[in-house]
Amino acid sequence: MHWIDPESLPAVAGTVERFVLNTHGEVDGFVMRCGPEDVLVHTPPHLQTELVGHVKSGETVTVRGVRPRGAALLAAVAVIARDSHWIDDRGPDKDRQHPKVEHRAMTAEGVVRLSLFGPKGELRGALLADGTSVRVGPKEAEHIKKLLAAGSTLIVRGDGLETKHGRVIHVREAGPTRDKLAPVKASKGKDKPKPKSKPIAEARAA
Repeated sequence: MHWIDPESLPAVAGTVERFVLNTHGEVDGFVMRCGPEDVLVHTPPHLQTELVGHVKSGETVTVRGVRPRGAALLAAVAVIARDSHWIDDRGPDKDRQHPKVEHRAMTAEGVVRLSLFGPKGELRGALLADGTSVRVGPKEAEHIKKLLAAGSTLIVRGDGLETKHGRVIHVREAGPTRDKLAPVKASKGKDKPKPKSKPIAEARAA
């Protein structure tokens, strides 16, 4: 959101608890403690180097961002670190690419601490109590949204990786228990009812 002036947005201060990862192992946000509440802050991956260079777990930061409708999320336009350094979202470099990483088969289980969202408020996974980032496509996420809600018990299988900032799994199967694991699929739209064919006699009369 590099087109928004961050100084025009309200400032929210809190203590950084942990970073959140995307499926490429990049930092694309963090959990911030604001009084009694946990606030999920989304930051674009192209800010990773600057973000982890100036922000550490346990430090107080200030976020200027926007809140999408229907999502417990603060999409950061700027993060002001403890040393007063401003980390502004000015957009990615044109030639920026995701890092090449090697994924491996992984499983995870636990209680969901927070739902994870994309910058526009689209449901994209969950953060487990042990800090594992569980990621899934937005269409697939809608299909299993009850499992991704805070407080839910979740077991997943997929492919993932571990970095110095945490662990992330791209979900292939999910369920509330091991014996109820099922492939994650996008929910299909309801089929439109087919028009009823008219009786032959009625059709001839028309």
